[in-house]
Amino acid sequence: MKSDVSIGLFGLGTVGSGVIQLIHDHHDELVHQVGCRVKVKTVLVRDLEKDRHIQMGNTELTTDANKILQDPEIDIIIEVMGGVEEAREHITKALKAKKHVATANKDLIALYGPELQQVALENNCDLFYEASVAGGVPILRGLSDGLVSDRIQKLMGIVNGTTNYILTKMDEEGFSYEKALKEAQELGFAEADPTADVEGLDAARKMAILTRLAFFTNVELEDVEVEGISHIALEDLNYGKKLGLTMKLIGFAHFENQQLEVSVQPTFLANSHPLAAVKNEYNAIYVNGEAVGETMFYGPGAGSLPTATAVMSDVVAIIKNMRLGVNGHHFVGPRFDGVLKSADQRFSQYYFRLHLKDEVGAFSKITSLFNDLGISFEQILQTPLSKDELAEIIIVTHTVSLENFQTALMKLRDLPVVHDVISFYRVEGDGK
Repeated sequence: MKSDVSIGLFGLGTVGSGVIQLIHDHHDELVHQVGCRVKVKTVLVRDLEKDRHIQMGNTELTTDANKILQDPEIDIIIEVMGGVEEAREHITKALKAKKHVATANKDLIALYGPELQQVALENNCDLFYEASVAGGVPILRGLSDGLVSDRIQKLMGIVNGTTNYILTKMDEEGFSYEKALKEAQELGFAEADPTADVEGLDAARKMAILTRLAFFTNVELEDVEVEGISHIALEDLNYGKKLGLTMKLIGFAHFENQQLEVSVQPTFLANSHPLAAVKNEYNAIYVNGEAVGETMFYGPGAGSLPTATAVMSDVVAIIKNMRLGVNGHHFVGPRFDGVLKSADQRFSQYYFRLHLKDEVGAFSKITSLFNDLGISFEQILQTPLSKDELAEIIIVTHTVSLENFQTALMKLRDLPVVHDVISFYRVEGDGK
């Protein structure tokens, strides 16, 4: 084992700067953990002249990736540059050059994780990506190491801080979606173009990664059903409060009889559910295992030092593997094909809001339709509307198959007494 371990760092933005700071500030702790000095030898940047507000010491900056990839002294590559194709090319070259890799790149891992793992396996290299999901929350290592002997049955996660911040502001302070998004952008919780966050794409990538690890399946990104939050109305959040429900953007994965359901969608949670109390920009993943029961991983989902902490946990794991001579032997491939459940195999409660013509017998026609489909109601609210002689009806069903619920919605829209179906959302109970 070498007396020093040298790192090549791809990217010196928010996370890359955090990595430099952690290694500088916590070096004594690192040496104690791994038994050798750790240094960042070279950093790939786009602009050599840009002002840096961190201490770089003897670390060299370069705009030439090959200066890192071809340096025999560099043992580990940390990739925090973002993007997909360029990062994929650099990581592939690094693994083929027998360099271990830690990355925070969720987009890359969601799309090409299995392919890159295979390259790592062929070259006896480690490829770790703890920071790709939920920032500083150690969920991936929790699944792959801490819960490895259990059978995970269900995952539910708030894995996007931007949307959680927006929904918290809407729910607690009555902000409109537009006002909450603007504040999130001003505070740096949302990008100038927030599409990937607010439309659920970021969360879907993270759920693909989590699902592969939790259930040993070869699920692809396109297998994740995705719905965002940009259409959510304050009226539904207010009705949710009356019903004891809180709205969150939830990544959901359920594995049963070797069949899988995985989605990202706005979901009403019972206020007693552990995830309902997770607010603002924080992330949390609720895990239900056959043996362990309920556990929840909670913490900051982004940020310089939290994410850098997750990156450095991978670096420490790589160095410990180097000392033991077991790099490249941790990877466990898929055990099951990612067979998706059909609509008649997926069960949940549902909330829906509709406008009903305010006439005698109108509601009985609704109940008759649902009774014919075997769907019963758990909660009902009715509010008269001052315009158009309509009543606003809010219903929460008991547990029903997605197929039956979709059929009910289709038939509802055809009923003459129904003016419009305004909204509908999945509902999850208290987690037990």
